[in-house]
Amino acid sequence: MKKLLQCLLSLVLVVGLACLWVLLNATPAIALTDTVNYNNANLNQENFARADFHGKAFVSAEMRAANFEGADLSDAILTKGVLLDANLREANLTGALLDRVFLVGADLTNALLIGVTATRTSFQNVTVTGADFTDAILDRFEISELCKRADGVNPVTGVSTRDSLGCP
Repeated sequence: MKKLLQCLLSLVLVVGLACLWVLLNATPAIALTDTVNYNNANLNQENFARADFHGKAFVSAEMRAANFEGADLSDAILTKGVLLDANLREANLTGALLDRVFLVGADLTNALLIGVTATRTSFQNVTVTGADFTDAILDRFEISELCKRADGVNPVTGVSTRDSLGCP
């Protein structure tokens, strides 16, 4: 019995030391150097022209009349955002998530929206001249409304806005 107790105690000690060694030598798989996010932020009328927001989060952010001209918003998360009258001219929104975003009156002239997911997003009175929506996921109603205003060719991709939306 004493021998069994010693073996069990030795096993617990070895396992405990092994766990401690693993924990002390652990390093993060992905080290984020820039962890700033803009969730629930009031960014109304802010100037973010040409800024790099690749992969950033703007969940429930107020961005009325904000200037994102030429900004990199690729792979960004803009769910529940308010971009009323925002300037997104020449912005790169490739691969971004725009679920339930209010874009009414925004300017998307020559913007890249390639592979964007924009479900339950309002594009009412949005300027889309030269915007590229290739492989974008949009609500059918919004596509039909965008097709009424779609014109131009994106200067970067050479793709017609109407073609990228699949307009008749």
